[in-house]
Amino acid sequence: MSATGSRTPSWARPVPDDTRGRVLLAAFAAAGVLDLLSLLAGWHLGHVLAKPLLMPLLVAHVVTRGAPRLLVAALLFGWGGDLALLFDAGPAFLVGMGSFAAGHVCYLVLFGRGRTHPALVGAYAAALVGTVALLWGDLPGDLRVPVAGYSLLLTAMACRAGALGTRAAIGGALFLLSDTLIATGVADWPQPPRPDLWIMATYLAAQYLLATGALASRQAYGGSVIQD
Repeated sequence: MSATGSRTPSWARPVPDDTRGRVLLAAFAAAGVLDLLSLLAGWHLGHVLAKPLLMPLLVAHVVTRGAPRLLVAALLFGWGGDLALLFDAGPAFLVGMGSFAAGHVCYLVLFGRGRTHPALVGAYAAALVGTVALLWGDLPGDLRVPVAGYSLLLTAMACRAGALGTRAAIGGALFLLSDTLIATGVADWPQPPRPDLWIMATYLAAQYLLATGALASRQAYGGSVIQD
């Protein structure tokens, strides 16, 4: 070791990317646990403090793993939606939905044109039509068309996620479940106990599985399937 290196304190030395990535993933998990516990305890301040940290930490983690730009963009649009939904107002809800919709577009482009099993397409199409039809009459009039358009993008993303493997497929399905819980709440349908907890838990799992599923697929195929 050089004299200069020996005089450099350990905390100032460069950290290998794999270690940095694990630290960032642990920080994402810790922020997620804090957020979920805050929701469970009804501690609004904890939720307000933890939620804005989640997607930036996940983005930082995937960047250390060589994430494509479209994946980073999808997660950052998710962050924009997270921030908007912290505000309890109609315009904020529309802004948040628009930001998530942009993230779904990024995911769809990222997933490419791989073949999706026709049975899966049929199942998701039936779920889309059935859900929108059931919710339509109970949604506020000014939200019906935006929610229907968003639901189309979300369902397409969830369906296409299966092209990257089981992990991403589960992530897409959980994202659909999370946002369906939000939509049923807007429609004033009966909700499970602590719906905010279930919405956030399924959302965090969805983003993590989609992100790591995309990375696993990229690494498995040497980056030839998922491009920047």
